[in-house]
Amino acid sequence: MIDPITLLKMLSDETRLSALYLIHKEQELCVCELVEAMNESQPKISRHLALLRDQGILSTRRAKQWVFYSLNNQLPSWTQTIFNTLFEQSNNSFQAMLERLHKMGDRPNRQLECC
Repeated sequence: MIDPITLLKMLSDETRLSALYLIHKEQELCVCELVEAMNESQPKISRHLALLRDQGILSTRRAKQWVFYSLNNQLPSWTQTIFNTLFEQSNNSFQAMLERLHKMGDRPNRQLECC
């Protein structure tokens, strides 16, 4: 299971922190949704998501060729406390990303376009 040092190292990167914020907020996102919201390349997003998955922070669900990411429900409760506290305090920092994501429409329509 994840330890505090590893979690904080994972949160120290802006791309990983942004992806975690969006996934935390939306419960589940695919790579294409994150690419659009974060305005970053697919390889960069995928590389950071793989690191988060490999550390046990994210879980994946596959649907055809698409991979959907969510927070691992096996994370210790203290990690959820950190996420809740951190993300409540930084809503404004991620507002532009949320707006880009929401411009894609709501699910399931967003999934039909993207995934």
